[in-house]
Amino acid sequence: MSSSFKRTAAAGFTLIELLIVVIILAIISAIAIPQFSAATSDAQLASLDTSLANVRSSIEQYRVQHTGNAYPGATASSGATCPDSGVAGSGAAGTDQAMKDQMQYPSNAAGQTCSIAGGAFRFGPYLRQGIPAEPVNNDATLVVTTTGTMAPPVVAGKGWAYDTKTGRFIMNSAALDPNGKAYSAH
Repeated sequence: MSSSFKRTAAAGFTLIELLIVVIILAIISAIAIPQFSAATSDAQLASLDTSLANVRSSIEQYRVQHTGNAYPGATASSGATCPDSGVAGSGAAGTDQAMKDQMQYPSNAAGQTCSIAGGAFRFGPYLRQGIPAEPVNNDATLVVTTTGTMAPPVVAGKGWAYDTKTGRFIMNSAALDPNGKAYSAH
């Protein structure tokens, strides 16, 4: 028996099917997006802690190699006579430039720096790429104090804070991390 009745298939989705798909996508988004945000915050905190550990270790290594009583930036990085075509540091004592020079370039026992290692410039460099930007705000600003009584933050929201008398190096922010701890307390 042959039937001439043919059933025609629908050419698309019904409105209910589309609504179900949209609702499922909204639920998945509501679950997944906060997870990605938490992962970003966790990565920033891990990067902050790593950056702080690296810089603090370098600061301590500098102090030990420079007679154990001078932190980077406490003395001028300028005034050196460099060998060959080296460029001398340019930072005065107690400035961010002196601290940056003494971390990034070879130095002599007095803390004067030169872009070329050798001869009297046998210490360091301690941070070959220089002081990194803090990872939460991506700010490389370095606020330097020389009093030994640095109370964070020195200038709110500006990269790092450092004291040349105590060697204390912190993120210069009073804001709280996702765990409720001040960034400056890391």
